[in-house]
Order: sequence, then structure tokens, then C-alpha cells
Amino acid sequence: MKRRDFSLQLASAGLGLALVGTARAQGAPVEGQQFQRLQTVVAVSLPAGKKVEVLEFFSYACPHCFSFESALEVWIKQLPSDVLFRQVPVGFMAPALQKAFFALEEMGQRDALHRKIFSAFHVQRTRLNTEAEVLAFVTGNGIDGAKFTEALKSFAVNTKISRTQQLMSGYKIDSVPMLGVHGRFTTSPSMAGTSERALAVTDTLIQRARQGV
Repeated sequence: MKRRDFSLQLASAGLGLALVGTARAQGAPVEGQQFQRLQTVVAVSLPAGKKVEVLEFFSYACPHCFSFESALEVWIKQLPSDVLFRQVPVGFMAPALQKAFFALEEMGQRDALHRKIFSAFHVQRTRLNTEAEVLAFVTGNGIDGAKFTEALKSFAVNTKISRTQQLMSGYKIDSVPMLGVHGRFTTSPSMAGTSERALAVTDTLIQRARQGV
């Protein structure tokens, strides 16, 4: 979903879900069509044992991101051990949920609530637009409210938000979901045609990143 379109579009996109393996059997992606090469490389810092970084820029408030999540979960489980995958919440859609993502991450609770937040927003239609609404939701799901509030206001969360702004600028992110590969490429379901095709394109870009192509 484009930044400028968020206020106009809250209905989910029908991104058809097929088998990821079928998409991977398709032809090689074309630069400028199914993916873009960044003119300026974004710096990547990886832990030992990892060779390629893949980022998904997303928002809990984005219906396209919600539709993408099922295919993404399957794909993540098949990633090679040398690939580091991270989700990066953008701030131009529901900034309270961006902060919540990082606060829960700091608390070690992100995985426990990740799917629940998506479902609450898009299925139950729960209002999660303010920090007070988010606080009520997370405490209702077993999170310590005082610790969550402390994490929301923490230096670590503010630092991650600042770093996210830098990454978004480097990758030229103005819509989500968007996949960034090793500081060099971007692709998305809208560019590639479907969720599965975007992940197949990402597989190819991971190979190119390994080879330095």
C-alpha cells in the first residue's frame, strides 16, 4: 500500500495465494519490472554465519501486508541458514503499531502477538490507532502494561524507529509490503504480480547478492 493511498484504502487486497514452489519454477525476473536495483547501496551489517539480509517493510494497518503474511510465513521456514530475515514496521501507517512492534520485540514478546495484532486489526476490526488503544489490547493479551509502557518510551525503541527511517530512505520505501534484499534490490507483490511470485523473485535476488551480481 502506498503511503499516499493509506487514508483512502482500508479494504484488503485479494492477492491470490498459490504454492510457493510453483512460483519458483517460473522464468527469471526482469530488472525494472519484477524488481528494482537501488542506485545507492544500503549498508548491511550481518552477524557471523549470515551472508544475505532480507527485509520486509510492512505495517500492521496495511491490508496488503496482512494478505501477504500467509505466503511469507511459509517462505521464511524454507530460507537457507545463511539468510537473515527481518521485518521492519514503517511509521507512515499507524505509528502507534510501529512503536508497539519494537516495544514487544524489546520484551521478547513480538512473536507471541504478531499474528494476533494483524487479526485484531483486519478481522476483528479492533481500533489500534493510539498508544492507549494498543496498550489496552496488549494487556488484554497477557502483556504487563507497565513494562510495555516503559519499553514504548525507551531509548532502544526510539533508536530502532530512527534506524527504520534511515532504512526506508535508503531503500526508497513509499509503499508496503516491500522486500529489500541485501541493500541492493527491492521487489513486492505489486511489482512481481502475486505474493508467491514476489518471494520467488526474492529467491533469485538472494542468489545474486551471494554472487555479487
